[in-house]
Amino acid sequence: MDIYVDEETLRREREKARELRKSQWWQNRIARGECHYCGAKVAPKELTLDHLLPLVRGGHSTRGNCVPACKGCNSRKQSLLPVEWEEYLTRLGKNEG
Repeated sequence: MDIYVDEETLRREREKARELRKSQWWQNRIARGECHYCGAKVAPKELTLDHLLPLVRGGHSTRGNCVPACKGCNSRKQSLLPVEWEEYLTRLGKNEG
């Protein structure tokens, strides 16, 4: 069952994400310059904050739910759940061979 949250909740969680991006914790996470999903080495300023459990699916802007992602992975993942993202990557791998 998909959970879609109301606009007010989304607004609050997006504001929390903006604050989290300003934190020393986030600066330390992106300083490694590595995408959580593909492992690509990326300039820290090029990394985006991605919610493992997307906000529109009931996720929150917390340290445990936010990871650095390259723009490509973040764009492709969109609002997929972690299990859906893994299935997507598996399908991609099978289609490449």
